Amino acid sequence: MNQYIVSARKYRPSTFASVVGQGSLTTTLKNAIAGDKLAHAYLFCGPRGVGKTTCARIFAKTINCFHVTPEGEACNKCESCVSFNEQRSYNIYELDAASNNKVDDIRLLVEQVRIPPQIGKYKVYIIDEVHMLSTQAFNAFLKTLEEPPQHAIFILATTEKHKIIPTILSRCQIYDFNRIRVDDIVTHLEEVAQREGYSAEPEALNIIALKADGGMRDALSIFDQVVSFTRGNITYEEVIRNLNVLDYEYYFRLTEFFLQNKVSDALLLFNDILSKGFEGSHFISGLASHFRDLLVSKDEVTLPLLEVGAAIRERYKEQAKMSPVDFLYKGLALCNQCDIQYRESKNKRLLVELTLIQLAQLIETKEGSKKKQAQQIKPIVKEERVKDNSNTSSSQSLGAKQQTKERAIQQQSSSEVREPQQVHYKTGDTSSQAKATKNNQGETKKPSLKDLQGSNSNKKIPSFNKNEISFSIRGGNQTETEEQQSKEVVSSSKEVVLGDADFTDEELKDSWVDYAMSLPIEHKASAMRMKSATLNRIDEVTFEMVVDNAIIERDFITLKPFIESYLRKQLDNGGVTMEVRVIEPEENKRPFSRMEKFQMMADKNKALYKLRDEFDLELY
Repeated sequence: MNQYIVSARKYRPSTFASVVGQGSLTTTLKNAIAGDKLAHAYLFCGPRGVGKTTCARIFAKTINCFHVTPEGEACNKCESCVSFNEQRSYNIYELDAASNNKVDDIRLLVEQVRIPPQIGKYKVYIIDEVHMLSTQAFNAFLKTLEEPPQHAIFILATTEKHKIIPTILSRCQIYDFNRIRVDDIVTHLEEVAQREGYSAEPEALNIIALKADGGMRDALSIFDQVVSFTRGNITYEEVIRNLNVLDYEYYFRLTEFFLQNKVSDALLLFNDILSKGFEGSHFISGLASHFRDLLVSKDEVTLPLLEVGAAIRERYKEQAKMSPVDFLYKGLALCNQCDIQYRESKNKRLLVELTLIQLAQLIETKEGSKKKQAQQIKPIVKEERVKDNSNTSSSQSLGAKQQTKERAIQQQSSSEVREPQQVHYKTGDTSSQAKATKNNQGETKKPSLKDLQGSNSNKKIPSFNKNEISFSIRGGNQTETEEQQSKEVVSSSKEVVLGDADFTDEELKDSWVDYAMSLPIEHKASAMRMKSATLNRIDEVTFEMVVDNAIIERDFITLKPFIESYLRKQLDNGGVTMEVRVIEPEENKRPFSRMEKFQMMADKNKALYKLRDEFDLELY
């Protein structure tokens, strides 16, 4: 019974031609051998399983061959090649730096370097995982690596080049090995399956190649595992089940659910995926990759970028035609956001489910809901306006007119005793016009939106709520929603009759700060100035605000009617008046220094001079 040998060892390349996916590097090495231009030190670096150590062995075997072929390959017939193939050659010395990383180990290596080869021209030292050497070992190796004997050649191999000190790198020819492409791995696996007499589907081998992540050794190990599971009949379904890999079918079905706004089906499919033992993070990253592949499939020129089989590539092409670009970009953003938040989330399943719900509603939100809303908003708003107008006209019944007349009579009787100041929470000049109309006719004439836009088209129109004030800019490009809101503000404004209650400075300051807090974010600067301002009480109802310059003065003069209206309402005094002025130069006094303070005190008390001189004091 022959001993079983794993495919990674059985099909390990023995010539440069059999090395997979590193054609440029092998060509360079063969040309160096043919031209007899060998360096004394090489550094092979790259990911795991891409052929670094294999190429080092083939290179060491070839340079000691007595009859090199015209193609630059070893003959495998001479004594040097036979001894190498039988693993009894003394010309090749392999060292594992992971277990021999001390200075003493390097010292032993340096002593062996002096011994010339028994057979062949060169003695090759292959140091694998060289980045594991300590700094002291690197320093002990520097001199020998720089000026070795003519018969000595060093080949260093590592997966982490950045961990090697620069003085070592500068003494080596550096060869960077690339990850092996999926197509190359699939081709090599097909050859291995053919040699072993196995039947394999291309899609199944493609899954193995993707799982290997660019490493041929990993691909061959997975291949042996799958062969043991399938007994030589390698199918796509069996590979998916054995390797526990999320099938393309899941992502295709899920994308179809998203495009059709089937939220419940998407959640049920995700539950099926979780029941098979897949992690949510793995699922969401795979979904993001699927969206990326769909974007790539939008253009036939970029289709070769998909590392999938021909049948899967066609499915990507068909689904990409049905997927809007905006949907794919939004989907990528949502998946990446979910992937970032996944680790910190306490309810990970809920996070993924919310992401799926958002994805399933992207198409509806972008193309369906917004368009429907845009079509329905106008008629709904118009109907509401008609209803409002009809309600307004119908509300002007006999009972409402009678109540209005009674209120007017009461206001006229109270005006004989005193003249209260009435505040109309309306806009600019229209407020004064409405007030004058009331004084003359006994009833209030409410301004229309046309009048507001005509007289104050570029002014700030306040919108008063119960406890706060907000501002909005009304310009020529005013939206319909803003027009409706302004109409509602105007229609809901009421006449308020205020008294003449007394108020303290603290109450004035509190109401002043409350108004500053109610200002919107675009008036942040004005709010900050109001909070730090000093209010000077002139008389019972009048106060002034002192500002630093004329620019600030103009800003607060603009806000003055709104501030006064707010303060009158809060303080229940219709006579509250605000004045704004710029500070005078003589008012802006700087603080006294220590020396000036001492001088002023000493002028009042001459004994301070004597105290200073007696104790030899100095001011700093």
